[in-house]
Amino acid sequence: MTFGEALASFRTSTGKLRHATTVDVGIAGTEATVAVGVSRLGSRAAWAGRIGADEPGALVLTRLREEGVDTSAAVTDSHSPTGLVLRDFRSRDANRSAFYRTGSAGTRLGPEDLREDLIAGAGVLHLSGATAALSETADDATFTAAEIAGEAGVPVSLSLDHRPALWRPEDARDTLLDLVSHADIVFARTDEARLLGFDGDADSLVADLAELGPDDVIVLQGPRGAVTEIAGARYDVPSYPVHEIDPDAADEAFVAGYLADLLAGEPADRRVRTAAACRAAAMTVPGGADSLPERGDLVDLPRQHRLARQSP
Repeated sequence: MTFGEALASFRTSTGKLRHATTVDVGIAGTEATVAVGVSRLGSRAAWAGRIGADEPGALVLTRLREEGVDTSAAVTDSHSPTGLVLRDFRSRDANRSAFYRTGSAGTRLGPEDLREDLIAGAGVLHLSGATAALSETADDATFTAAEIAGEAGVPVSLSLDHRPALWRPEDARDTLLDLVSHADIVFARTDEARLLGFDGDADSLVADLAELGPDDVIVLQGPRGAVTEIAGARYDVPSYPVHEIDPDAADEAFVAGYLADLLAGEPADRRVRTAAACRAAAMTVPGGADSLPERGDLVDLPRQHRLARQSP
């Protein structure tokens, strides 16, 4: 189960929005995107959050349901609009996103939006720092969700997903450190781990994050792959060599791959392999959540992919 912000996404195929005659329409938001990714990989997924009683909100719910994601816990807010993201796409190195979420339904998320029964019955609860950054009530909801899951024995998964435009570094640092201490599984980019006050290479960052309590720590290094510590075992996870077109949903694809295999009962080495494969597959096609792979898409990736296991 995921809980957090979902937005409607409008994206140009090439060039700036001002020159576009058509746009690609989809959904965005870390938690909603991860839910789509998990569902495409064959595991049950649910998204809970707040959207407006408007056409962008209907778009979000329709797309999620079409992907097989359970939206029964979604709240429709008749007083606030659904957040939007507009994305200009020129190439993988030249694109920009503009978010319109001031006063949006997502910023009005609160603890009252949580369904304790669904959280307690989930195989894993996935959260993100981006939702906690939206507002005080969204922050409260994020921590409350983690506490409900913890009391029910449900593993809590967390993407740090730091968005500098949403809050000051010192506020982000304190909140994210607290969230990590509530999590069983943590996904962080190297820059996000360093924001928390840690230093050194990826191995050092993994060790520092693990000291805060999570059982599984995954530090993402972009094209250099990832370093992970899972139940005391350390893995170096290289990237698959693919032709990168659009990295927009690469991190969410990695998370979805890991969680889908976790839900399927796969061992740690299989989880990180699948996660790396999903990240690579998502980068080979343009378009956010639409780029997330199904299982069959992974078989076309290069066969040679060495996974190094080492002592922590």
